[in-house]
Amino acid sequence: MVRHFVEMLVAMVVGMVLLDPVWGLVVASDVLARGDVAAMVMATDMTVGMSLWMWFRRHPWREVVEMGAAMYVPFLVLLGPFWAGWVSASALLTAGHVLMLPAMVLVMWRHRA
Repeated sequence: MVRHFVEMLVAMVVGMVLLDPVWGLVVASDVLARGDVAAMVMATDMTVGMSLWMWFRRHPWREVVEMGAAMYVPFLVLLGPFWAGWVSASALLTAGHVLMLPAMVLVMWRHRA
């Protein structure tokens, strides 16, 4: 399970590295600078990388979708407090990334072979 988790983390980083320049070309920099937009862009980049890796490893689509939800839900839960001004953009991004890890582990544990 640890090896698979590390593989997915690497795939997420690759997704962020490869897709980040694309966002810079198609979205205005002032929009990307918003904390809520940055959170969704990062979640999308990581989900694309991880989903492609899971597809390559022949995971069922249901598991890919569940893992994608584990990537987005922590950020979505934190958007309300961010919009209310209770958390900063850096707290949103940090907490979203930190909460994503146990969410991923829970999905992996649920599907352990």
